[in-house]
Amino acid sequence: MRVGVSTSASLPPASDTSVVTSTFSLVDYVVFILLLVLSLAIGLYHACRGWGRHTVSQLLMADRKMGCLPVALSLLATFQSAVAILGVPSEIYRFGTQYWFLGCCYFLGLLIPAHIFIPVFYRLHLTSAYEYLELRFNKAVRVCGTVTFIFQMVIYMGVVLYAPSLALNAVTGFDLWLSVLTLGIVCAVYTALGGLKAVIWTDVFQTLVMFLGQLAVIIMGSVKVGGLGRVWDVASQHGLISGFELDPDPFVRHTFWTLAFGGVFMMLSLYGVNQAQVQRYLSARTEKAAVLSCYAVFPCQQVALCMGCLIGLVMFAYYREYPMSTQQSQAAPDQFTLYFVIDLLKGQPGLPGLFVACLFSGSLSTISSAFNSLATVTMEDLIRPWFPRFSEVHATMLSRILAFGYGLLCLGMAFISSQMGPVLQAAISIFGMVGGPLLGLFCLGMFFPCANPPGAIVGLLAGLIMAFWIGIGSIVTSMGSSTAPSPLNGSSFSLPSNLTAVTMTTLMPSITLSKPTGLQRLYSLSYLWYSAHNSTTVIVVGLTASLLTGGMRGRTLNPRTIYPVLPRLRALLPLSWQKRLHCKSYSQELSVDTTTFPEKMRNGMLGGSSDKEAMVVPEAAAACQGESSPTFIVQETSL
Repeated sequence: MRVGVSTSASLPPASDTSVVTSTFSLVDYVVFILLLVLSLAIGLYHACRGWGRHTVSQLLMADRKMGCLPVALSLLATFQSAVAILGVPSEIYRFGTQYWFLGCCYFLGLLIPAHIFIPVFYRLHLTSAYEYLELRFNKAVRVCGTVTFIFQMVIYMGVVLYAPSLALNAVTGFDLWLSVLTLGIVCAVYTALGGLKAVIWTDVFQTLVMFLGQLAVIIMGSVKVGGLGRVWDVASQHGLISGFELDPDPFVRHTFWTLAFGGVFMMLSLYGVNQAQVQRYLSARTEKAAVLSCYAVFPCQQVALCMGCLIGLVMFAYYREYPMSTQQSQAAPDQFTLYFVIDLLKGQPGLPGLFVACLFSGSLSTISSAFNSLATVTMEDLIRPWFPRFSEVHATMLSRILAFGYGLLCLGMAFISSQMGPVLQAAISIFGMVGGPLLGLFCLGMFFPCANPPGAIVGLLAGLIMAFWIGIGSIVTSMGSSTAPSPLNGSSFSLPSNLTAVTMTTLMPSITLSKPTGLQRLYSLSYLWYSAHNSTTVIVVGLTASLLTGGMRGRTLNPRTIYPVLPRLRALLPLSWQKRLHCKSYSQELSVDTTTFPEKMRNGMLGGSSDKEAMVVPEAAAACQGESSPTFIVQETSL
């Protein structure tokens, strides 16, 4: 299926609630309120436990004592938001199971962070992922990365709160602003008081609620239509079961290659360098626990994806036997899942409430992670470097204030989202646009020793410009395009934005009748290649700018910020080939005893003081100037 990108707004006007009436019973309200009460109780428990003795490390990093299982479930919940729970079934219902192949990218998308990003970050004993950028480059690059991340999350968190509340309001009559305010305030309170430990344990609880809600829909729906076998038969008969689409064209929206390989970069931008995820890795009690938590996310992601896809197939089979009403067929696709669930579960007290609790669990887990990670980077990257003498008590209090302040800002962004109209589509897609350049910035520093601070800043700016050029260009172009043909089920509706299974948001494409040309061809690039394209732009431009500005000549380089790619690749070769290369092992040159790099060294590089600092003299970057092999000469320099 050849596609372009559509930006027609999928969310209905906030005021249009007269066409629906609430189907909630008292039991449903009890189930929903129980979710909020228990989430708040978990936060208050961790806040009261040891009140007055909390440190910044306990508040922002859970004292680095979390086990791998709660960390894994929190990693899953962080980007498994309500918009994904609603979006994936709608995607399967309209376009078939091709999207299911996204699961192929999870393997590499989690294996690479487990063996590259986590070891580097964990051994540097970071709190903020952007501390790495100062250790590798300088403070200016760190601030640029932090500001970019804050912009990304602030824009996104209001939308992720408002969008599902609006969809729920349109379908069930659930009061829009009551749900927005309730979610925002409850989430802000338990995040600010309980810190990361409260966020992680509420994520565990909310993940279980999400799975229970989706499982209830699959079971009830399959029973109603005659079993999962019947569901599969109906989907097969109507061409909904997709095979391997091996078209290598990156402008085709979903192919095997786009999903399996383009999706890897999308996963890396989320699970490799995003502060919300890195913070969870670093909260694990050991590096091994952090790596195991990354492994444990893989089966959890597969289960979450399969459940979303099964709901889409069950919904398709259900509506073949019980046709949609006129109101439902004219609804925005992101409301299809809600309409289906309300139809399916009506007359079953408690089950509609369970699914609503499932949706709002997705929102709570995503928003609380955003609050906590934003408070962390603001404290560690923008405040502490300039006010190093902040007392622990004051720093802890300020961290709580920041988390709660971002909660209030989230409510403000939700209100702004309600006034944005069609521009809301662009606000949602910004989250996906910014992830790629940030991934490119970290890869530039970690894999290319010759990259220098000017190159990093220029590369990041180039990546952001490219990201917004293609992203905004696709929006503007498709705003003038005609309405797409009807999908498989023959119903008519406008095509909305699509949030993927990990809510890496971009724009839901529409089917196009003619092949675009020129710049429109570039604008039709599949959203799953955005991260790959934009991160590659950062690396290419960053390396070029670094070489033009002298590389790392005359600058110090901490070898622990570099991942030794060449020796790891060389180790995969047969031993005879390795001997034939006759070159000194790069890994030996970088294998410096970590005892020569005490914790004080890191503090010294971040503006504190230390007696000695491990430095790599300018010869480290000589190879990047084409003069010699990459040799890192490590020496101790008295400060």
